[in-house]
Amino acid sequence: MNPVYDFAGQVSFVTGASSGMGLATARAFAASGAAVALADIDDKAVHAAAERLADDGHQVLALVCDVTVEDRESPLYGVREDDVIVRGGRLHVKNDPARGESYQRLLARNNRSHLEVRGSYGGPSRPERHSISAYNATFAEVAVDATLGLVRVRRMLGVYDAGRIISPKLAESQAIGGIVGGIGQALLEHTVTDHRDGRITNANLADYLVPVNADVPDVKAIYLNGEDPDGNALGVKGLGEVVLVGVAPAIANAVFNATGRRIRELPINAEALL
Repeated sequence: MNPVYDFAGQVSFVTGASSGMGLATARAFAASGAAVALADIDDKAVHAAAERLADDGHQVLALVCDVTVEDRESPLYGVREDDVIVRGGRLHVKNDPARGESYQRLLARNNRSHLEVRGSYGGPSRPERHSISAYNATFAEVAVDATLGLVRVRRMLGVYDAGRIISPKLAESQAIGGIVGGIGQALLEHTVTDHRDGRITNANLADYLVPVNADVPDVKAIYLNGEDPDGNALGVKGLGEVVLVGVAPAIANAVFNATGRRIRELPINAEALL
């Protein structure tokens, strides 16, 4: 995480970047409470992370206070920096909330668009006696046509331990998308290469099969309640590839239970079962 505290206008933002974090995840992370920098932070986990970034926050606060208390037109001119409170988009005297001003007025008067400081928080060192990875169990129910050798998925269920789920809607979309992709990997998707020139011969959606609605009848994802304080201050884990990797093995196991035939190559097609 490489946060930037931006005091443009009345709202302060924290933007983050880390390996594998997408824009939607970053927005959800911000919406969880981490977007309120040096203001009222009620969430204990976010507050703990903010405390770890205290050095960066103090740099921002010092920068803001320097501009404010040295500005002769500011209501806070001459006030000691330790007596300035930063809260709710304003700066004011500790025991006199009426004596203060907004970031917007302060910056506009000093011809500044923003004040910012960059820092980083890499989290604690990986604990030797704790696992901080995400886990899942994937369940599949399939039907196999004994005459044609066709496999159809009837139901899929994924159960995930991903720590604290910051954005349930985003997590649901990720899990369902991973399961659908896994169905395609297990039963449909296959790249055919022309070994004479290395070209892909089925590089189109007519010949390269992907799952459609009829291939995905009943899919459900469940998330275990819990946080992982040993991994990071927010108690979150990753929910990336873990939603995909168990799908094809689960389907292959279900096919084995139905037919007694163990298939070790993907996709599982009729030729492999007949």
